[in-house]
Amino acid sequence: MRVAIIGAGVAGLSTAKVLTQAGHDVVVFEQAPDVGGVWSRTRRYPGLTTQSPKAQYSLSDFPMPKDYPQWPTGEQVQAYLAAYAEQFGLLPFLRLDTQVTAAEPGDDGWTITTRDATETFDRLVVANGVFCEPAIPSYPGLAEFTAAGGRLCAGTEVHDAEQARGKHVLVVGYGKSACDITVPISQVAASTDVIARHLLWKVPRKIGGVLNFKLLLLTRMGEALFRYLRLRGVEKFLHGPGNGMRTRMINSIGTVSVRQFRLDKHGLIPPGQMEDIVKGAIGLATEGFFEGVADGAIAVRHDRTIARLYANDGSPYAELDDGTALPADLVICATGFTQGVPFLPRDVQERLFDERGNFMLYRQIRPIDVPGLYFNGYNSSFFSPLNAEMAALWIAADLAGAVPLPDPASMRQAVVDQLAFMDIATSTHHCRGTKIIPFSMHNVDEVLGDLDLNISAPVRASHWLNPINPAAYRRITPTLLKRLSSPATAPGATLPPPAAHLAGRKSADA
Repeated sequence: MRVAIIGAGVAGLSTAKVLTQAGHDVVVFEQAPDVGGVWSRTRRYPGLTTQSPKAQYSLSDFPMPKDYPQWPTGEQVQAYLAAYAEQFGLLPFLRLDTQVTAAEPGDDGWTITTRDATETFDRLVVANGVFCEPAIPSYPGLAEFTAAGGRLCAGTEVHDAEQARGKHVLVVGYGKSACDITVPISQVAASTDVIARHLLWKVPRKIGGVLNFKLLLLTRMGEALFRYLRLRGVEKFLHGPGNGMRTRMINSIGTVSVRQFRLDKHGLIPPGQMEDIVKGAIGLATEGFFEGVADGAIAVRHDRTIARLYANDGSPYAELDDGTALPADLVICATGFTQGVPFLPRDVQERLFDERGNFMLYRQIRPIDVPGLYFNGYNSSFFSPLNAEMAALWIAADLAGAVPLPDPASMRQAVVDQLAFMDIATSTHHCRGTKIIPFSMHNVDEVLGDLDLNISAPVRASHWLNPINPAAYRRITPTLLKRLSSPATAPGATLPPPAAHLAGRKSADA
């Protein structure tokens, strides 16, 4: 088939790689001048690093360079993805600096319109990502503030800390991106204030200064500490007879965080316990952030918001909701992103969302009643590259008619149940149904379960105590592609049994 892919980030590139290997003709449309998505040079802010260590953020068959640091910079990740595109021969299929303005369904597929051309495709994969369009609050007084020389912008618009030199800067937000950008900004700004609506728990990169956090949270055991919709195996014990032990395990990390970052001294202890971290934004602590708070370079105005922007004696200012007035030459909003698909027609969008605006995607991939349309990258997780790669395999199998799908009513109910569960698990902080944290590996298991594929039970068992290793999944792609190319695999046929070295769906419950 001829397949259009919108977006050349991790999800778009991994989808293009799998589909070209499956024999499809793909075109990848990317509005930026380079690949990388959130890692593009057009969006990188100072201080940007991965949240997961490099091994966990790698694609299964393309490890990051050995000389990369534990948490690679944005520039390094972009270079890695560019190398991935070159390694797997994707460069001829890329249309960089090309924005899709419309994607219209028709009787025979999809019509894709850009500023230069209109083309038709058999299928469409939306991989523009859930961190595509920054959400900037609308503050009263913006015109007056701007006329006085003030600037309001998204964090992704700040590409060099020098833009803040000698200025009074307000950073709005308390998530990872807000804290990341605050550190380099505070080193050159006249003053740096963080305006945090809510305090969030921060996980130390090295707990107690010694133990890498991946040994605790980036394991199957770490994921199992949070209650999932369907409990299995050890999870039934952890959330049953062993619940007290489970609670102590996860909240002990919070105790360490308080002590390690001296949160009590700074008045920055979040409400609740570390277990509540999933209900907000699970954030890795930024190196240098709490040190900056300690030495006075960074001031955190917690439980505060900006009420208005204005000018005072010709200088730009911000007034907080408690009446505090702060000089504000530069207001940087690290306040999240909007999850939208503006290039799709309204009637299609109406079929994509529920009444609250949540995406209705089976397995985070397939709309219930929009034929020929797929999504990838709408499963934001601790292991986003691995989740995207496994979703790409699911798409390839579905294009071949080799995914045994439930009937539409059952698929819809499954999506409704999942959203209802995530509403409770995250207090609705699931980015319109596109964030699966902390249930990354549950998603991988479910996607591969549909394909009757998975890595061996012993390897999965090793991931209960050792960090998840995406490289363990490197044989999944060639195994599936071999099966799809078999004459026995016709559209609508059940996939033949998996290869002997791979475990089937039953062992996925291990």
